[in-house]
Amino acid sequence: MASTHEVITLNLIPEIVEQAERLKTWRQHIHAHPEMAFKEYETAAFVAERLREFGLTVHEGIAGTGVVGTLTKGGGNRAIGLRADLDALPIVEANTFEHASKTPGVMHACGHDGHTCMLLGAAAYLAKTETFSGTVHFIFQPAEENEGGAKTMVDAGLFEQFPVEAVYGMHNIPGIPVGHFAVKPGPMMAAFDIFDITVIGRGGHAAIPQQAVDPLLIGTKIVEALQTLVAREINPQEPAVLSVTQFEGGDAYNVIPDQVRIGGCTRCFSVRVQTQFEQSIQRIASGIASSFGATIEYRYERRYPPTVNSVEETEFAARAAITTSSSEAVNRNPKPSMGSEDFAYMLLEKPGCYIWIGNGDGEGSCMIHNPGYDFNDDILPIGASYWSHLVAQLLPV
Repeated sequence: MASTHEVITLNLIPEIVEQAERLKTWRQHIHAHPEMAFKEYETAAFVAERLREFGLTVHEGIAGTGVVGTLTKGGGNRAIGLRADLDALPIVEANTFEHASKTPGVMHACGHDGHTCMLLGAAAYLAKTETFSGTVHFIFQPAEENEGGAKTMVDAGLFEQFPVEAVYGMHNIPGIPVGHFAVKPGPMMAAFDIFDITVIGRGGHAAIPQQAVDPLLIGTKIVEALQTLVAREINPQEPAVLSVTQFEGGDAYNVIPDQVRIGGCTRCFSVRVQTQFEQSIQRIASGIASSFGATIEYRYERRYPPTVNSVEETEFAARAAITTSSSEAVNRNPKPSMGSEDFAYMLLEKPGCYIWIGNGDGEGSCMIHNPGYDFNDDILPIGASYWSHLVAQLLPV
């Protein structure tokens, strides 16, 4: 990857650059009016209205608030899908600029507002030009954050209604310089699963602990033992994380409760390790509880599978990124992220690629899911140009 301070020459599409202020206005409007998962009513309506203005065929209400705009040019019979996400996060925004969130407790802290507008910018440009032959489905997905809107769209028949040979996604990453990209075949983002363990003991008076089966004590032993899974049971060459994030139980200082609840999440890059986590957490928790005379109730929920890029489609995406920027500005071997992404569900159905675009690494740049985050409007024409170059290269005239 090129140096952070290296000056690069971008190959942006002039017609898109001319629309940069319009894209900025759209992005800041969406940022000021964030909506949570499956409630993106105004955002979806805004997107649908723009797509109709461009002349696309628009389908609304897929998976509730999902929108797909379809554009066909020339005589080509091939089709691809390009995906952006619509939803915001339950975070109180700390920013005080004019376009800060006007919805209390909700903000675009992940850049989905920018993702949406980069894809809108590409749709606007491609609709007015004859740079490709075939069909592009512009997929605007609800509920990426925690709710798996991609799976909901797939289950609702997304790819039956809009057949594609491949599907592509993109996410901004603070810390990567403006004009730079990162992409690789194989795992890009981790699987995300959650677990709940309820330890059921026997409550009693804190002054007479011998008459109780203390679930708090047992719970601490379980939490400690769970850390051995990554340290001693998972292959050290396979990245994995297990984090206990919740420990709840008890209401009074002098009462040993009947039960406690332990909750947490796991991250990994393979279905095999997911299965190992699921089975081993139960084994450890059940065994420890049994040894103290307690029982457990256990739930393991597979939220997002790992996001795994297919080889050929990654090459196509890298080529479009290089066309947009330069080979020096495209990191072809980034470290996969332990964060997760429900675009993984689309990649289970179709080959495709998920690429990272730099959101900037200067002073004031902060990571996503932060109350001080804001999408960098300077990269809107970069992302829109990338999408447009990708379409032109995949579906040549």
